[in-house]
Amino acid sequence: MRRLTCAALTALCLAAVAPAFAADSMALQLKWLPDAQFAGYFVAAAKGFYRKAELDVTIKPGGPNVNPSQVLASGGADVAVDWLASALAARDRGAPIVNIAQIFQHSGLQLTCRRDSGVRRPADLKGKTLGVWFAGNEYPFLAWMAKLGLATSGDRPDVTVLRQDAGVELLLERRAACISTMSYNEYWQVIDGGMTPSQLVVFRYDDEGVATLEDGLYGLSAKVADPAMRDRLARFVRASVEGWRFATAPAHRAEAVRIVVQHSAGDAADPRQAERMLREVAKLVANDRHGLGYLEPAAYERTVDVLLSAASNPVIRKRPEGAWTHEIWDRAFAR
Repeated sequence: MRRLTCAALTALCLAAVAPAFAADSMALQLKWLPDAQFAGYFVAAAKGFYRKAELDVTIKPGGPNVNPSQVLASGGADVAVDWLASALAARDRGAPIVNIAQIFQHSGLQLTCRRDSGVRRPADLKGKTLGVWFAGNEYPFLAWMAKLGLATSGDRPDVTVLRQDAGVELLLERRAACISTMSYNEYWQVIDGGMTPSQLVVFRYDDEGVATLEDGLYGLSAKVADPAMRDRLARFVRASVEGWRFATAPAHRAEAVRIVVQHSAGDAADPRQAERMLREVAKLVANDRHGLGYLEPAAYERTVDVLLSAASNPVIRKRPEGAWTHEIWDRAFAR
């Protein structure tokens, strides 16, 4: 038997402990606290879809005081989940942020009001106290108020705006007539808090003509232009979409819920609530025309129109150029 040299032994030992591939590291910044809103990313990690794409993905939680576009622009993440309104507002201020895929195709944003506050129609919001999320979530609300002709600031605002945190106590404790809710999350927290649908009046932003695209994936223009990073982003989008397909398939929902609750805390870690949330999220993700994750240009233009609609103080000052690309999505699914 041949004797191995020290160098050969060292090489064999290194080969034995080395991974099968050198995974590319990536950081994903979420828009909110970990829950079923982000099921596709947690599933992609747990099921090995990112690993199969030769990626080592770190998922960073968000929250009411985290602006994903700002985190992205400052170099704190390679990809961010954000709403298009927030991303375009950041871009309008100089941040070179680009939409590379659009996961949510429909809006889940609502303003949920107590019926006993006297609110029945949008005009009744005048004089009321309203809970609103900030950190980029406020832009659709501001566009809607501008459409209604209701001032939200100044010496004599038409509505009083309260900064809303992650809970729904503002509504339950009557500190606000209305609060912001998502169809898959906070609305059900209000119901679980003891109120019934008959005690509520819900204004869906879709119905009011001011809905904007919500959870999309964003990168920085310099990274999108870099060939090596462009390939990495395409692998990330492909694996993430695979995660979303798995998570939203009824046959896999129970497993997806189990994965989600492992990363969640508080009410979001309750399997019953996580299953309900994922069921509602699945309604917002579906794209029957081109495929999951594809940004529909017409939906993008509608969002821009809403953000430009205010006569005196629009959310963005001009129609953006170069704010989205299909190049990453096309590259992801051309293989």
